[in-house]
Amino acid sequence: MVRFSRNATGTLFVGGAMALTLAALAYPAMLGLSQVSGAPDRVIASTRWGPLTEQDRDFVVKVRAAGLWEYPVGQIGLRKGGSEAVITASRHLVDGHAALDTTCRAIAPLLNITLPDEASPQQRGFVRQLDGESGRRFDTDFANILRMTHGSIFNTVAKIRSTTKNSLVRALADQANDTVLDHISMMEKTGLVDFDRTLFQQTTSPKLPDSDLTPPPPAAGRPEVVLTPPPSATSTPVDIDALAGGGTGAGPSPAPPAG
Repeated sequence: MVRFSRNATGTLFVGGAMALTLAALAYPAMLGLSQVSGAPDRVIASTRWGPLTEQDRDFVVKVRAAGLWEYPVGQIGLRKGGSEAVITASRHLVDGHAALDTTCRAIAPLLNITLPDEASPQQRGFVRQLDGESGRRFDTDFANILRMTHGSIFNTVAKIRSTTKNSLVRALADQANDTVLDHISMMEKTGLVDFDRTLFQQTTSPKLPDSDLTPPPPAAGRPEVVLTPPPSATSTPVDIDALAGGGTGAGPSPAPPAG
């Protein structure tokens, strides 16, 4: 167990009844939810932009869920960061996830995907943990947690990009690939990443209950949560109007909800 995982013990879930290592907490944190089926390649809808599989649908939800915790963590880092490198990394989190969120919210209705408006319990735990820290502890935990979670998702993004037949999901994967690589680089530039421990933990697959990994469904009647781009935004969402207008001729828009 690493230093920052001991600091987190008992704070990540309401009631503090479960004592978990950071590896167990962080491994799927950016993923947002566990795989919902043993057949991720199963096609769940035929769309103008290509077939939509379960893993395609889950990927869109995961990207949305990632922003719902990393965007506020970036805002916390802008307030609490103790070095210019941590503050710069925080700016990249806010900027990158606002742009990804714009893309997710644009393609979700086209593919009939229901997006969450809250991160998973596990992800909300990360926000609470970092919001309760300050000084060197905050900077170190910020860099290591986010380096680990981004490292964990990087291969997932590549897999979706290389296997999806849906052009909208492929465009999101392109954007996510660039964003995740940028955020990995920003965490490394803080000089605070313990590579031996974070790399071990990001490749160690613990088991957590699905309820801890899955964001709740959006509440009926509640306005959709929007991650607002910063005034100095440099990240660019996918031009969905241009992409959606082209289509692939693969078939009609999906009738059944995929979310």
